[in-house]
Amino acid sequence: MAIDECKDIENGLEKPFLENAKIVDCENEDGSIWMVLLSTCVAVCGSFEFGSCVGYSAPTQSEIRNDLNLTLAQYSMFGSIITIGAMIGAITSGRIADFIGRKGAMRMSAIFCITGWLAVYFSMGTLVLDMGRFLTGYGIGIFSYVVPVYIAEIAPKNLRGGLTTINQLMIVCGSSVAYLLGTVITWRNLALTGILPCTLLLVGLLFIPESPRWLAKVGLEKEFEVALRKLRGKDADVSREATEIQAYVDTLQSLPKTRIFDLFGSKYIRSVIIGVGLMVFQQFIGINGIGFYASQTFESAGLSNSNIGTIAYAVVQVPITIVGAFLMDRSGRRPLLMVSATGTFLGCFLTGASFYLKGNDIVLEWVPILAVSGVLVYISAFSIGMGAVPWVIMSEIFPIHVKSAAGSLVVLVNWLGAWAVSYTFGFLMAWTSTGTFMLYAGFSVLTILFVAKVVPETKGKTLEEIQAIINS
Repeated sequence: MAIDECKDIENGLEKPFLENAKIVDCENEDGSIWMVLLSTCVAVCGSFEFGSCVGYSAPTQSEIRNDLNLTLAQYSMFGSIITIGAMIGAITSGRIADFIGRKGAMRMSAIFCITGWLAVYFSMGTLVLDMGRFLTGYGIGIFSYVVPVYIAEIAPKNLRGGLTTINQLMIVCGSSVAYLLGTVITWRNLALTGILPCTLLLVGLLFIPESPRWLAKVGLEKEFEVALRKLRGKDADVSREATEIQAYVDTLQSLPKTRIFDLFGSKYIRSVIIGVGLMVFQQFIGINGIGFYASQTFESAGLSNSNIGTIAYAVVQVPITIVGAFLMDRSGRRPLLMVSATGTFLGCFLTGASFYLKGNDIVLEWVPILAVSGVLVYISAFSIGMGAVPWVIMSEIFPIHVKSAAGSLVVLVNWLGAWAVSYTFGFLMAWTSTGTFMLYAGFSVLTILFVAKVVPETKGKTLEEIQAIINS
């Protein structure tokens, strides 16, 4: 979110930051902003849990395979089945969050994740192990939808952009912490650490309000006013914001319902191509293969202690993600995507070259250095653009009355791609390590071409202007 402007997503308008700041300051002059911050901190425990689940398989692969005598195919299933659960969770998350509320959906997600982690901890074979991984996947699939929605619905306008970026940052932090802890504790104990964010979330939900927008949507007017006043302050004048929210809810309910098949009509097809295309390329440049099995990659390259590479991988992610968040509204979406994809190409090329040198017994002492450097360049480049920007663009290119159906389609494609990449990575590496990374490098080049030819710049434009550009 740029310092000098703030997007009003609901109305498709842009207002100066200072104008919004005056409104919010009046609403929060008694310090009630702390309730918004507390609510955000509680919600992003779900984001941290998301990262913990995703990062779990990277540092534990060798230990789990040795302890449970898993074949490559069995561990590939364990590593990738989380994406199947997440895909189902993401598809059903909208209805669940609308039916039992945002807090109810987060509570349900935490219970699924806790159950899954306990199953992983006590597992003695593949069935219970995979079931636990699937349940954590279903839980984070719901988290992936409900956490950013809840934050966006409770935050004042001038803080919404900054607070929603915390969601992505905490996912990266959760993944990095899992990578680091996995190098010093056993895989069973690492599973137990995944329960902690869920426990903090369940306790925190007792002290924060439900989303006022959801309460207004389901007709709980008294609870709606209480929640809004709790977020804005006892003495704040919330009448204007309450009227805006109620008008927004009424407008949404009056709009025609859109099914996924309606998106393939001429009116929305370009937006669908952009949204789906970005998600396909986000996955097929290899992030969930390289990320899920980072330690295996370092071992295959001959690194004497793969934990060194894994720790470096974890440390790099967080600061680069922060830099990407600052650059998003300054440099623009398209330049950030193309720079990011160029970096993932370079990272994959370097890593692929290291395996080529190893296979041909050329300068073997440089192979581990090249492999680690390539993976670190890759994750740095991905974190600065391709990780978050496709989701931002997806939220901007669809008209408001089709966002629900479009979001379901895009999430489905994203998780299907994540499953395909994470499941096939081990087999591709066994077949040809060099070819695997050169394949991902090829998709990085295609990503640059796709962004240059198809994706519009959405920085600093209203929703109406974006639609006009897409349909022109």
